[in-house]
Amino acid sequence: MSRWKGILFPALLVLVFAPAFLCYSRVLLAMRAFMGGPTLLAGVVQFAVAEHAPLAPKVVIVDYYGDEGSAWLGIPEFDLLARNITVPGLSRRYSSVRCTSDGDICQLLTDEGLINAALSTAALVQSPAFDLRQSYFLLAGVAGISPKFGTLGSVAFARFSVQVALQYEVDAREIPTEFNTGYIPQGTTAPGQWPRYVYGTEAFELNDALRQRAVTFAKRAMLNDSVSAQAYRALYAGVPEHAAALQAPSVVACDTATSDVWWSGALLAEAFENTTTLLTNGTGTYCTTQQEDGAVLGALLRGALTGRVDFARVISMRTASDFDRPAPGMSATANLFGGQSAGYRVSVVNIYRAGVQVIQGILDDWDNDYAKGIPPNNYIGDDIGSLGGHPDFGPGSRFGGLPPDLSDVLPIL
Repeated sequence: MSRWKGILFPALLVLVFAPAFLCYSRVLLAMRAFMGGPTLLAGVVQFAVAEHAPLAPKVVIVDYYGDEGSAWLGIPEFDLLARNITVPGLSRRYSSVRCTSDGDICQLLTDEGLINAALSTAALVQSPAFDLRQSYFLLAGVAGISPKFGTLGSVAFARFSVQVALQYEVDAREIPTEFNTGYIPQGTTAPGQWPRYVYGTEAFELNDALRQRAVTFAKRAMLNDSVSAQAYRALYAGVPEHAAALQAPSVVACDTATSDVWWSGALLAEAFENTTTLLTNGTGTYCTTQQEDGAVLGALLRGALTGRVDFARVISMRTASDFDRPAPGMSATANLFGGQSAGYRVSVVNIYRAGVQVIQGILDDWDNDYAKGIPPNNYIGDDIGSLGGHPDFGPGSRFGGLPPDLSDVLPIL
């Protein structure tokens, strides 16, 4: 009898104190949590917060600070201010997730830099207020760009995100004469060697089939440009490899470098070009520079490991606000301190102009195509195979190519 008391008494408490949660299946889940030992707390917490069914957005826009977030406000296509959902664990400056009235589109502002981006994304992924298993994530922010591959206002979609500064560093004034940079892969003794100390977050690879669709959608946009952007990009004339910098803004497919360090200069840009090539086994093309994507992708991958996110539904989009290196005859500091404003407004506007085309493309064909997902034709995940499969870059799978075991993951209510 004492055994039955141990089971029935908690179950009665649930029924008495949670009359608003009379969905029979949820009551059974709470009872099972009380009997299941290790899952007790998780079961009670999920049961208690699930007063309503979790919101299941079709698209989640991920921005990083106010200007990027505001690019989506006051637009004719949808209203992100219709619903505001407070999520514990977000940045205090951006403490709620904005959503449309039907919940199809939501927006997360993570706050800037790697730590903010990782923590805020993780908070959203683990929030019981959302069911993100079918959600597409559009990472949409401004970035620096290499004049080899684009120009101010260009829109770049990445297959690879590389954490380029996850290395040893020696001040460039103190490096050996045979070194071309002070950045040295961890565990090695010279630049250009594959790192021996691998964290698993050096590089992420995204669904290229989805990326190509996003590129096609974005090319429908009429991208913004400005006189100041045109004047600044004209400074890059006379260098054949910088021909792309002289063109009008366009949509390009090339990869992105993540670092908390905001750099400027041809030497650092060349070092991180080489790092991108190294860490993607020659497949990646260094193109844009930013401070958050690797962190967001790491948090989303952890969500995929618990069945809360589909990592095959992630899109990385960046719009170019500045160049990563100076024009001929210009110093690196002049580009850093004086080159930030010329393309900034253009890049912010183009977040919306290109991004809304991607969102509408997904929503317009949701029932026929996007609800079931776009199967990747390439490996997706981190550089150690956490999601299963065998990376086509890095040291190979640390898990024998096997996918994660989701049998013990608590269902989303």
